[in-house]
Amino acid sequence: MGMLSEFKAFAVKGNVVDMAVGIIIGAAFGKIVSSFVGDVIMPPLGLLIGGVDFSDLAITLKQAQGDMPAVVLAYGRFIQTVIDFLIIAFAIFIGVKALNQLKRKEAEAPSLPPAPTRDQQLLEEIRDLLKTRGKS
Repeated sequence: MGMLSEFKAFAVKGNVVDMAVGIIIGAAFGKIVSSFVGDVIMPPLGLLIGGVDFSDLAITLKQAQGDMPAVVLAYGRFIQTVIDFLIIAFAIFIGVKALNQLKRKEAEAPSLPPAPTRDQQLLEEIRDLLKTRGKS
């Protein structure tokens, strides 16, 4: 049971759970961006270029022969993937920038000095009493 309890302690740590949630949300966000690029951005862009479907853009290096499929460089899909990456990278950049601004604001906030301890208060009272005794 020692290994099982160690694994349980590891798995429920805040960092591991946070990382898992981030990975799941990141994967879902990637699917949304891929759909956005493939279904929303690329069709009008292809239409503007002259009715080109980017997913079909490819250079055939060798024609299909018998059971062997054609050898192609599918640069259209590569262009879509690059656009996906740029959108995701920009979104991450904006998120990190926002987090950094929040951290800077927290760092800039002045911290109040700690309240004097009971010992310090007593010493101040003694000091004040000695000052008043010295004047009289």
